[in-house]
Formats: sequence, C-alpha cells, structure tokens
Amino acid sequence: MLHKLPKLPYEYDSLEPYFDKETMLLHHTKHHQTYIDKLNAALDKYPHLQERELDEMLKVLSSVPEDIRNAVRNHGGGHINHSFFWKLLKKDTSAKGKEIQKALHSKFGSYEEFEKVFSDAAAGVFGSGWAWVVLDNGKLEIMTTPNQDNPISQGKIPIIGIDVWEHSYYLKHKNKRTDYIKDFLEILNWEQAEVNYRKAKGGK
Repeated sequence: MLHKLPKLPYEYDSLEPYFDKETMLLHHTKHHQTYIDKLNAALDKYPHLQERELDEMLKVLSSVPEDIRNAVRNHGGGHINHSFFWKLLKKDTSAKGKEIQKALHSKFGSYEEFEKVFSDAAAGVFGSGWAWVVLDNGKLEIMTTPNQDNPISQGKIPIIGIDVWEHSYYLKHKNKRTDYIKDFLEILNWEQAEVNYRKAKGGK
C-alpha cells in the first residue's frame, strides 16, 4: 500500500492573509509530496512494511530494518507530521468552552501564558524542527523535536504541532519566525485540537 498525499480540507488561499497561497501550495505539493515519495522508495525494499501503520513504525523505530530506519524516521516523520499539521489550520475557531481550553488553563494558568510558552518554544527551535503540545502520561506539556521527529517516538501523544522549518514561512514571513508563529495561533483549528485531545485521553 503506497502512501499518498492527503487532500487538504480547504483551498490553498483559504488561510490568507495569515498563510499565503503560494507557500501553502509549495509546502503541500512539493515538500510533503517529496517526503512521501522518499518514504515509498525506502519501503519498496520491504513490501511487508507497506502494510504496517506508519505511526506504529515511528513509535518503535528499532523494529524498522536498520538500512531504511533513518529514511522512515525522516521521511515517514515528514509525512505523518504534515498530515497532522494540515488539519490544525482553520480560520475562525475558538478554544472557548472546550476540554482542551480547560486543560491548558489548568496547566498554564491562562491562555495568554500558554501562548507565550508555546511561542517561545517554537521560536527557540534551533534550525529546523517542530514545537508541540503533547499528552504525556495524561498530562499536557510543551516540547520540541528536531527535523521531522515526532513525539510518538518518545511515547507522547501530539495534540497541537507547528512546523518551524523555513519552507513553512519564508516566502511570506521572510526570516521573522515569530510573526509566523503568531499567525499560526490566529488560525489554529481548535475543533481539531479538541478531537486530538479527547482521542489522546481515550475518548471519542
């Protein structure tokens, strides 16, 4: 079973003025597609792995043959991370009244403090990587990962994730990563974050 590029649940220009059409188009059809192509090429050597769920392989990377382990980690991570990221983008949603809002308030004291800690973590990623809100043993925390690593490889469940590779923002935001992070928070899909949080807790 070949991995395929997921269709976005919106048009490429739907997130403007926060995320521009050209960046979204290139990010989705070029960068994400490249991860998929290289993942499929790696798995072609081991057809039985094509039947395994990608997240299961990333959870236990030691179970992946050594000669393709880095490819699965990097390109499989790129595929699963981006597939997760696209769903977290939507204009005009709110955390108000949701379980995730209550959990964030309990953890950080206020939404503003959550936003500050999350933004600082994302801005502080050295080079390329991601910043995440994860559930770790039932507790929310903010963490970062380098390159295309995913928290599931550390036994944690992602709830929210932001891609801070330069290709995510450089056409519009230039070198101003903090502006990109601010815009991400403006279009963070709290409906999807709520789904992710409930699922992580074992609910529906």
